Amino acid sequence: MTVKPAFSLQRDGFGALTLIDQNGVEHTGVVPVRAYPISAPEAGIALVNQDGTEMGWIDDLAELSAELRKIVEAELEAREFMPEINAIVDVSSYATPCTWQVATDRGPTRFVLRGEEDMRRLPGDGLLIADNHGIHYLLRDMTTLDRHSRKILDRFL
Repeated sequence: MTVKPAFSLQRDGFGALTLIDQNGVEHTGVVPVRAYPISAPEAGIALVNQDGTEMGWIDDLAELSAELRKIVEAELEAREFMPEINAIVDVSSYATPCTWQVATDRGPTRFVLRGEEDMRRLPGDGLLIADNHGIHYLLRDMTTLDRHSRKILDRFL
């Protein structure tokens, strides 16, 4: 079932997302922000302006028309970058800072872990790791890692 939201979205001449509210007022430069990017990525999406003020709310992406959903998903994809770790290949040291070599859903990569405080446990068996550039890597379920990866990870937890 699609629900007609109280706003519409379109791109302006420069490609910026423009929200047109129910009064016909245009708000240029809005961006979608997930309320729960890991636990409920399809639900609870705010459309905020450049000042961070909420201009619109989407309860569930599945309720949007195909056209509107495509616009929102494209904007989210361009804004979000969170590779998912599938395996830990090697670490340069068990003391931080250290360089991690990992296999992700976007291919192999290396990053520097500054300290254990950059590793945050998530509900269930998940883990969020921030590198020295602020990129976050998601390890959705630590229990699904291979034995070698788990052994390395256990040294840091």
